[in-house]
Amino acid sequence: MISSFQDSLFATPEKRSVVVFDFETTGMSPQQGDRVIEVGAVRLEDGQIVDQFQSLINPGALLDPFISDLTGISNAMLAEAPSASSIIRDFYHFIGSDPMVAHNASFDKLFLDAEFSRLGYRIPTAVGCSMLIARRLFPHAPNHKLGTLVSFLDLPTTDRFHRALADASMTAFLWTRLESELRQRYNINPVPFDVLQRLGRISLSNVESFLLKEARKLGHVSC
Repeated sequence: MISSFQDSLFATPEKRSVVVFDFETTGMSPQQGDRVIEVGAVRLEDGQIVDQFQSLINPGALLDPFISDLTGISNAMLAEAPSASSIIRDFYHFIGSDPMVAHNASFDKLFLDAEFSRLGYRIPTAVGCSMLIARRLFPHAPNHKLGTLVSFLDLPTTDRFHRALADASMTAFLWTRLESELRQRYNINPVPFDVLQRLGRISLSNVESFLLKEARKLGHVSC
């Protein structure tokens, strides 16, 4: 079912990859000492999930009961998990040179910056936000939380929400749908990553003119 969904949404003549990722964390702010407790990521290549990365991470501190209830991740599970340094290093190499995507990317990017900086790394590529783009392409959705959009757009679900790999996979399905919208509405095919990334920063009132202009630049709409 998932394969047929992806096949129907994304078929382009060239291979293009993005890494869609998600973190579960001990809290909301790395500046306040919060840490990543799980990383999940999938690699989309030409709209197909071709690889994945997942690991729990021992944060070196006990979880708040709220976080345990939300994620289903227990302190006992984390006690046996690897340290952040080894997992984040592996994740850095998993990303490679591919652009990255997250839902509410500003949150995940804060933690990505914090964890990478501990190892002397910098985020190696551009980061796009599926939530910001969905706000512009689907302004009439009840809200733009991942779970709401998955239901509103009838996207496939995997496992449970608030686990990193499951959320990354559902974000990947959302990302293919966002690209599909640009192909169907504006005949933009393939969809450049930077167009989607910039779309997330455009005011809602300027979305139509922005996308028509980009389609013309790419030769997909006559002047």
